[in-house]
Order: sequence, then C-alpha cells, then structure tokens
Amino acid sequence: MSHQIELFEPINSADHVLGNEHAFVVIVEYGDFECPSCKQAASAVQQLLNRFADQVLFAYRHFPLTEVHGHALGAAQAAECAAAQGNFWEMHALLFENQTHLTRKSLDRYAKQIGLDMIRYTAEMDDEIYRQRVLEHLESGRRSGVRATPGFFINGKMHDVSFGLHSLLDVTKAALESRQASNG
Repeated sequence: MSHQIELFEPINSADHVLGNEHAFVVIVEYGDFECPSCKQAASAVQQLLNRFADQVLFAYRHFPLTEVHGHALGAAQAAECAAAQGNFWEMHALLFENQTHLTRKSLDRYAKQIGLDMIRYTAEMDDEIYRQRVLEHLESGRRSGVRATPGFFINGKMHDVSFGLHSLLDVTKAALESRQASNG
C-alpha cells in the first residue's frame, strides 16, 4: 500500500482562488513563476478551468525555488503586491508570459501595465512586506511534502504530474464522474 501525501494546510480565505468555492474538486498548486514546468501548468490549469468551470476550485500558492530561480521570490512578492490591489491573476498571467524577464525593473513595468497604484506597489516591494507571506506558502508546501514545482494536490492528495499535465484533467474528470455516479 503506497502512502498518499496529503495537503497540510487546507484552502483558506487568504488563498488566491479561481472557480466555484463550493466545488467538489479542489486543486491546489504550489508554483514558481520562474519554473518552465509551472508555465506549462498555468495553461493546463486554464484549460481545466474552462472545461469544468463550475465544478472546480483552483488555488495558487507560492513555492519559489530560490536556489535555482534567482527572480522567483521577487516575482512572488510582486504577485502579492498585485493581489493587495485586486490584480493577482492579471499579474500571475504576465509573470508566466514574461518568465525570462523577472528582474525588478521588469516587475515594475508589469505592475504599471496592469494599472497598479505605483506609489503603493513600490513601497510594498521596497519594504518586502509580502516576503513573509510567500515564505509561509513555501513552508506549508514543504510541510505537505512538495519538493519540486509544480506541486499539485487534488482534493487534498498530492498528484504527480511528472508524466504529463493531461493527468490533471484525467483525475479531475474521474473525480467528477465518480461523484455523479454516487449521486445516481
């Protein structure tokens, strides 16, 4: 019997979520804006949300692999600054679209592009006021057994995507079908 790794910290009101908050299928991703596999995962998740719009809740949490991705922590903090102004998902998309350009100068340009209050954004970035929040995400990922990105959990159980992101769709579809079958 294999040991199933479980999500340490359930979704809460501080998470960045898309989809139906009452969904049967809950997907949590621990990601890194500088990780090429996370960029691929972002489009796979978007397809999944498009296909199962009302049936899935998706949450994104930060897991910057700072040893290999020197700009990941700054990018995560920029996303949190954007979130504070109601623009997390816009920044999320821009960071993945421009993954090879995540210097502070580039992050500032993206903040301006999505219309953030630049005085507030600059002060928050300079003071690193969201650094602790990002590190808390990282720690909750570690406590959940995440070792690499993207790290996915479906309904609280770790899901291995190393054989392809299509498996996210397959597992989601299977969970929804089993629910329909049990509801008869």
